[in-house]
Amino acid sequence: MKHALFAVLGAIAVLTAAPIVIAVPAYAVDDIEGADAPDLTAVKAKIEAKDYKGALADLRDLAQDNQQADVYNLLGFTLRKTGDYQTSLTYYTKALELKPDHKAAHEYLGELYVETGDMAKANEQLASLQKLCPSGCEELSDLKQAIDTKVTK
Repeated sequence: MKHALFAVLGAIAVLTAAPIVIAVPAYAVDDIEGADAPDLTAVKAKIEAKDYKGALADLRDLAQDNQQADVYNLLGFTLRKTGDYQTSLTYYTKALELKPDHKAAHEYLGELYVETGDMAKANEQLASLQKLCPSGCEELSDLKQAIDTKVTK
């Protein structure tokens, strides 16, 4: 009888806790391999093939169901590549709100500033990457190259 009572109480606890768990949105950060991170393989393949319209459609669908820094960062990147700088800025900002140390978002935001001629803000993103990557990283190198290329033109 005692075991049956515990089984009933356990079932009640699980059933009453489940709606709370389901109602709270999961916020995955810069962890593509995380259980709650969306699979971005197909989107990245479209971006690599410069199919920005196709990638944009997929990313918008993903963004409806995922408040995730990688999704927002890729949305920003894709929008920047299509020339929509203002909306791109919005998504980079969202990515960095969710994950302030998102290196790719800092790089791409810096590249957006380079493309729009705001070199002071591009250099702010470079400084952020220098703090995140004291020993260097690909994102830091890429942004530095973009800035150097713009400055020498």
